[in-house]
Amino acid sequence: MPQKFKGEITVLTSSLFDPKQKCFISNISLVIDPSTGLIAKVYKRDNDEPAALPNGTAAATPEAHKTTIDLRGLTVLPGLVDSHTHIFLHPNLETSSLYQMRDESVVERVVRATNHARAALAAGYTTYRDLGTEGLRDADANFRDAVNRGLVPGPRMFVATECIASSAGYELRRENSLPGVGPCNPRISDPADGVDGARAAVRRRLGAGADIVKFYADYRKRSLRFPPPSWPGAPEIMFPPSSHPFTGQRNPNALLFTQEEMDAMVAEALDSRAPVSAHAQSPEAVIMAARAGVTTIEHGYMPSKEAVRAMADHGTIFVPTLTVYEDWYGDVPGVFDAILAHTRAAFEAGVRVAAGGDTGAFAHGDNARELDLLARAGLPLPDVLRAATLHGWEACGGDLCGRRFGCLEEGYAADIIAVDGDFEKDLGALRNVKFVMKDGMVYKDDLA
Repeated sequence: MPQKFKGEITVLTSSLFDPKQKCFISNISLVIDPSTGLIAKVYKRDNDEPAALPNGTAAATPEAHKTTIDLRGLTVLPGLVDSHTHIFLHPNLETSSLYQMRDESVVERVVRATNHARAALAAGYTTYRDLGTEGLRDADANFRDAVNRGLVPGPRMFVATECIASSAGYELRRENSLPGVGPCNPRISDPADGVDGARAAVRRRLGAGADIVKFYADYRKRSLRFPPPSWPGAPEIMFPPSSHPFTGQRNPNALLFTQEEMDAMVAEALDSRAPVSAHAQSPEAVIMAARAGVTTIEHGYMPSKEAVRAMADHGTIFVPTLTVYEDWYGDVPGVFDAILAHTRAAFEAGVRVAAGGDTGAFAHGDNARELDLLARAGLPLPDVLRAATLHGWEACGGDLCGRRFGCLEEGYAADIIAVDGDFEKDLGALRNVKFVMKDGMVYKDDLA
């Protein structure tokens, strides 16, 4: 459980990343009010400030329960934000998401989520944008509340509950569909059709406690046309069309909503001051969702100048989820390099990029893989770190969140991490997180 403080906390730093200026600044001290969990004051120290404390750990002073935490000699950043996660999923390489959603018990999935939350926080991720329970209906709102009540240590969470899709758009599919025969598939989306139906679905999500509305602008919904082998020993379809990620016609992305339906969902969400996320992989879906005014595009992996232009023109934030594509397509010649180049093109066109790897499809706690891949795509180090901090806050809705985070300024949440290493030489230093504070409470202290 976290270490809590009664009085004012002063954090001493020698190298602190400022995501607004996109640079490291020296000799900054942060004064934290633990009653609010906010940063109360930021100032630059003179050279006559106290020497390093013994072992570099927190030291209490007798006056008014004041505490000093010395992080000098480490690199200090705002707590990291993962903008695309699924707290109830564990890596597909362990167990396919089909079996997780259909066969794992609710209790097992919640226990796993508890472990995931701890692992993420220990890795320096103080905020999670969780984009769908994948078969557990609205349980992410309950899990968020458990974290907020201090029952479970974990990142601050902004949740979507169920995602919205058109009829049969996003669901588990099986060939054995006779009533009463075979396993029962859980519902994995809230189906909606037509403008009125789309508005009603947004109202249901907000009523269920969603912080964020997420809809599927497109999806590969025709898998039963040429079904893949879905159980050990199942025969493959003979002579199926290509499954190439960009050009394959075996199960291509298909639009799930009209422009009018997307417009209605965004308008309904914004009327209630909720940000909107759109799953969109094809260029057509990216363009339509951006025109509708969504806050973020998730995935958008298919190279397209028109899609990049649409995001740039409409101020859409791009969450490219590179890590999951590396796992899926890293061995397909030319494909992953093209996805990286597309991400670089979006960045160069002025599109804001937020870091989120579709975490859950790969291990929670290994979230920093996404930052490695953003750097590999060609984003400069300061922009990679901004994608995982300030742009993460903006992806969560910015001031719609009700709390500011992702930057270490007065009035922002006291989310502070410290790593042992020099980012300007090695981004891998993010694997060596020594200190984690969230909302003015210390959850990890390996400074001694």
